[in-house]
Amino acid sequence: MTELRPIKKVIRSRATIEGAGVHLHRAIGLGDPYEYDPFLLLDDFRSDNPEDYLKGFPWHPHRGIETITYVLKGTVEHGDSTGTSGVIGPGDIQWMTAGSGIFHQEMPKGDKEGSMYGFQLWANLPSGHKMMDPRYRGLTSDQIPKVKRADGVLIKVIAGECDGIRGPIRDVVISPEYLDIFIPAGINFSLATTKGHTVFAYVIGGSAVFCDQSNPYSYDIEGANYFDMNCGKAIGNGNLILFGDGDHITVSTEGSSVRFLLISGAPLHESIAWYGPIVMNTREELETAYKELRKGTFIKNKKK
Repeated sequence: MTELRPIKKVIRSRATIEGAGVHLHRAIGLGDPYEYDPFLLLDDFRSDNPEDYLKGFPWHPHRGIETITYVLKGTVEHGDSTGTSGVIGPGDIQWMTAGSGIFHQEMPKGDKEGSMYGFQLWANLPSGHKMMDPRYRGLTSDQIPKVKRADGVLIKVIAGECDGIRGPIRDVVISPEYLDIFIPAGINFSLATTKGHTVFAYVIGGSAVFCDQSNPYSYDIEGANYFDMNCGKAIGNGNLILFGDGDHITVSTEGSSVRFLLISGAPLHESIAWYGPIVMNTREELETAYKELRKGTFIKNKKK
């Protein structure tokens, strides 16, 4: 018997400033760090104003996590302490494992209209992999397979599997699924999910009814919590839906199409010690990381 995932919470992403002055919206990362285990942060840096993003994210450290950057418009120039550098453009993915420690920079550049659209996700590493060697994987848009269904549904499979098609990111410890899904208007859509995994959707265009249900869910906007009795209403752009456990989700569109990111992963169920760009398991490990930053011994794998 199948079990539909209920909606636990709907979050409206909130404006914040990061890096050297980048204006963005944060959907995950302002509340309980265990709530989205194994994911820690999701930032939406879509803007049509170059003043919002051109200052970028100059050189800074990371340890204990993976960062996943997905670009829809514009480009992001990147470089890191392993000697890797390059540019990711529309439809491209950068999946960076910080592991034992890395310095990197990410500098967004808009397209000719001045638009820069992208998202960055942070995935936690389990304790046994916190100090693994850093690594980098860059994927261009043409390397990401697509599922095209007869009803017009289009699914880009970045990680995980959909309709027998596997994404190119396959060696990540938390077994993530990362899908970019477009559903035309007038469609009832169902997708299997792995029971026991954390699953959420982030709407990036249009609106839809997710997992239509009779039970109310929590709605959080600008820090205020509400108990939403109006279930079955469409959820639109800039909202994140956190699902409860189950083996599938449903999405229904009426007068509008919808596009959303669907992301899932196996929870780690480990302690989190997090400050700034470094995420460890204990306070002692966190203090060690910052002592090494001050002493200049943070990077364990020197550039060859």
